[in-house]
Amino acid sequence: MRAIRRLLGTATLVAVLLAIAFALYAFAKSRPQDLPWTPLDLAEPPGMFTAGKLADLGDDFPACRALLDKAGIAYQALASVTAGQCGYDDAVRLPAEGARRIGFAPRGVGMACPVAAALAMWEWNVLQPAAERHFGSRVRTIEHFGSYSCRRMYGRSAGDWSEHARANALDVAGFVLANGTRVSVVRDWSGAGAKPAFLREVRDGACHLFATVLSPDYNAAHRDHFHLDQANRAAGWRACR
Repeated sequence: MRAIRRLLGTATLVAVLLAIAFALYAFAKSRPQDLPWTPLDLAEPPGMFTAGKLADLGDDFPACRALLDKAGIAYQALASVTAGQCGYDDAVRLPAEGARRIGFAPRGVGMACPVAAALAMWEWNVLQPAAERHFGSRVRTIEHFGSYSCRRMYGRSAGDWSEHARANALDVAGFVLANGTRVSVVRDWSGAGAKPAFLREVRDGACHLFATVLSPDYNAAHRDHFHLDQANRAAGWRACR
């Protein structure tokens, strides 16, 4: 009888382990973006490990460009720039219709490839769905204050260098919708209504795709824009404010 009980116990354990293995396999097939070891695919919805995978693209420019190509994102690879502590060697320029449909003002903005990859996922999964929900119209243009700028944080004469010094950030000032509606961070962040709700939704959504997201809630220096950057995880700094 003891042998039978041991055998039944072993069979039950094997059955449980098989059930767990099958459930994990099914999960991996249905939500590969939620697993740390699956390859990044810009066409997939964001998952638990998407932000880290995007940030890590800074270590592999060819892999980042391959992802842009696979996702159908038009871009121009930029020549490397070296300027003391500043510069970049993995930047791409997005034309007016760079991320499939959306445009930029000013046009033709250049940025580090991982920022461009995250920006595309932000548009497809966060920005356009939010615009459709709140305004019944798509975003036509992202208005911005630029990406590359050889400077330290906050333009100080000393201290840490900004992610802008490596084209690893984009400052987003507002949006223009296809129906002509303009949504501005500086004008529309506060208060109630569709515009403030939209801005908060797209800010929160960006936090799942960028290493650092800073908004007017962070400090006065960001009262008129969202700072979106893709600092590598090794830097040890992540923020969503």
